[in-house]
Amino acid sequence: MMLGIIRRRVSCGSSSYSVLGQSFHTVRPGVSTPRIFLTAVDEISLHPRGVGDVRSFCHLVLPGRSVSLRPLRELVASLQPGANIRIQSRLFSSNNVDLVDAVVPFMGESISDGTLAKFLKNPGDRVEVDEPIAQIETDKVTIDVASPEAGVIQKFVAKEGDTVEPGTKIAVISKSGEGVAHVAPSEKTSEKAASQPSPPAEKNKEEMPKSQVETAPPIAKPKPASTPPPKHSATEPQLPPKERERRVPMTRLRKRVATRLKDSQNTFALLSTFNEVDMTNLMKLRSDYKDAFVEKHGVKLGLMSGFVKAAVSGLQNQPIINAVIDGDDIIYRDYVDISIAVGTPKGLVVPVIRNADKMNFAEIEKEINTLAKKASDGSISIDEMAGGSFTISNGGVYGSLLSTPIINPPQSAILGMHSIVTRPMVVGGNIVPRPMMYIALTYDHRLIDGREAVFFLRRIKDVVEDPRRLLLDI
Repeated sequence: MMLGIIRRRVSCGSSSYSVLGQSFHTVRPGVSTPRIFLTAVDEISLHPRGVGDVRSFCHLVLPGRSVSLRPLRELVASLQPGANIRIQSRLFSSNNVDLVDAVVPFMGESISDGTLAKFLKNPGDRVEVDEPIAQIETDKVTIDVASPEAGVIQKFVAKEGDTVEPGTKIAVISKSGEGVAHVAPSEKTSEKAASQPSPPAEKNKEEMPKSQVETAPPIAKPKPASTPPPKHSATEPQLPPKERERRVPMTRLRKRVATRLKDSQNTFALLSTFNEVDMTNLMKLRSDYKDAFVEKHGVKLGLMSGFVKAAVSGLQNQPIINAVIDGDDIIYRDYVDISIAVGTPKGLVVPVIRNADKMNFAEIEKEINTLAKKASDGSISIDEMAGGSFTISNGGVYGSLLSTPIINPPQSAILGMHSIVTRPMVVGGNIVPRPMMYIALTYDHRLIDGREAVFFLRRIKDVVEDPRRLLLDI
């Protein structure tokens, strides 16, 4: 709708231009467009065809009145069509072109928001391009918010603990550093002290008259009323005092883990089966070739790669373990992506070894070391934890002797490893000490029968106790 004819002459340095025959809506700059500001000599002539043509303008600055605002409707209510209104603009300016916003980046397809965990910088600090200034904690990973430009942090818009979404502005960066107050801690203290009124100075007793000192009656302090101690009945429990307790908010990762584990219990028909493995041959294999393995591949040979290879063999022999229920269908996966549960200070994360069925011992060990390091320092990405068709959880590194792990949805089974303990075993009719490990398989009994679960666990036992089976494929 044409609101009126605009005649505007704008002076910007040595250049000037005019806009004619456009509506106010047309010439109004967008949010991301640099604004053009009028000087005090600019004039705008508005030729309304009627009162309704200017109803979108809320207020009008009247000439000669620097602070008065009147609704434009009231001003033009009595005007006839064709009347002219002359508006003389006032001088104003802005430094918005110098300011840029630091916003929350895209956090992943499955993550819609996060919690602003902490700021890594303070207002007034100098930052470079792509330098992290804050950390966003999500259900799965911790994401850095980087500075879009080099400059000085002018202010923080969000607060620590706020829930933020991708695109949310959290800070304002001044590229030139102007308008940013650098306040030292000592200055803050002095300003705070100056703002508080000082108490009146007390006179010294020596400066007071002697008679006044002697005649001043002593101030009697009121005695506190004695209250009898509360009587507790013999059956009333004695609760610990609140000052001996600490309340700490749960991290988003911990809340996400709790939700997924509870959903697993509520959805799956969980059942666990157990077996024990003689680790003698696998440990001997590692002991005999550990030096040569490190020299050639640059990584240590651990026990985890042997269990990953054994799990791959078991999943290939029992494909139902690698499948999952989806509604009324069963999805069979023709690939093997092994998830490895890793405990971190912030919670449990499960990075994935992609295409583990096509990897050798060295490739598996390298991938495990890389993912474990990223999980510990918090630099692991969402893509590195997405998917996975089967999970291995090694509680033995913490000394666990036996456990029943919980399935990691949307998988159907999880293998639990435990600590190696030397126990007396009967071998060839003789009692000999052997390094033994209990292993547990928790599976979804809606999909997997006990027969397939036991056969899978037996395959794990056979391969670990005699790794030569992998070479001969038997």
